[in-house]
Amino acid sequence: MNKKKSCNLGKGIGGQAVIEGVMMRGKKMYSLSVRTPDKGIKTVKTFFKPAKDKCFIWGLPIVRGVVAFVDSLVTGMKVTMKSAELAGLDDIEYDKESKFEMWLEKKFGDKLADYLIYFSVFVSIILCIGLFIFLPTVLGGWINGFFGNDPGVRGAIESVIKVLIFLGYMILVSQMKDIKRVFMYHGAEHKTINCFESDMELTVDNVRKSTRFHKRCGTSFLVIVMIISIIVAFIFVKTNIFWLRVALRIILLPVIAGLSYEVIRWAGRHDNLLVNIVSFPGIAMQLITTSEPDDSMIEVAIASLKAVLEEEPEDDSSTGCK
Repeated sequence: MNKKKSCNLGKGIGGQAVIEGVMMRGKKMYSLSVRTPDKGIKTVKTFFKPAKDKCFIWGLPIVRGVVAFVDSLVTGMKVTMKSAELAGLDDIEYDKESKFEMWLEKKFGDKLADYLIYFSVFVSIILCIGLFIFLPTVLGGWINGFFGNDPGVRGAIESVIKVLIFLGYMILVSQMKDIKRVFMYHGAEHKTINCFESDMELTVDNVRKSTRFHKRCGTSFLVIVMIISIIVAFIFVKTNIFWLRVALRIILLPVIAGLSYEVIRWAGRHDNLLVNIVSFPGIAMQLITTSEPDDSMIEVAIASLKAVLEEEPEDDSSTGCK
C-alpha cells in the first residue's frame, strides 16, 4: 500500500462502535460490519453526499461542526439500529402488534424507521439539555445561594456539577454488560485506524499491537465540548436570572459544537506538545469508553475499514476529522 495514500485516507477516516460491530466512515461512504449470529461477518456499504457538496455554507468553519454533529447523531442512530438487525437482536417475535404500532405503520409506511430515528435524536438532545444544562443550572443556583449569589461563583459551581454528572454517567454506563462489549468494539475501531495510520498491514496481530486511544475520538469531542461550554459560559453567561441562563446556554450550543469540532479537527491534523496537552482530557476519558478487544472484534473492525478503502479513491486533499 502506498504510504502517501494511507496517511491521507487515514486522516479522513472515522468510526463508531455499534452492537456487535464497527462502522468506519470515509469522505463519501461508510461501511458497517457486524458479527452475525452464525459467527460470520456481514458488511453493508452506504454512500452519501458530503454536506459541503450540497451547499458551500455547510463547509464553512464553525458551521461545518454543527452540521457534522447533527449528521453524526442521525448516522449513529441509523447504524446502531442496523447493527441490531444484523446481529439478530430484532428477531424476537411478538404475538400481536398493538393498535398504536399498526397505526404508525399504516400512517408512515416505509418512512416510519426514518421518523423514529429523527424522533430519537430529538429526544436525545432534549435529555442532554435537561441533564447538562437545566439540572446544573438548578443545582448551581441553589448552592450559590450560600455564597452570596455571585454569577461568577455560580458559573464555577455549575461547571463542577456538569463535570461530575458527565463522569458519573460515563462510569455508570460503562458497568453495563452490553455497553462493555460496545466499548471493546470501540477499542477495536481505534486500534484498527491507528494501525492503518501507522502504515502497517491490516492484520489481527498488527492491530492488536496498536493503541486503543485516538485524538479524533467522539469521546474526546464530548470532553472538548464540556471544556469549551464552560469557557463560553464564563464569558457570555453573566446573569443570575434562571430562565435567561438556561436560554443563553441553549442558544450558544451551536457555537460550542462548532468550536469543539474545529479544535478536534486541528488536533487530528497536528502532533506537538500543545496538541497533546489539549487532547489529554479526551484521551484520559477513553480509559473508560474503550477496552481491549478480542481477536474476533478486531476482525470485524478490519473488515469494516477494508470495505471503506476499497471504495475511497486516492485523494491528496484529505482533511477529514473523526
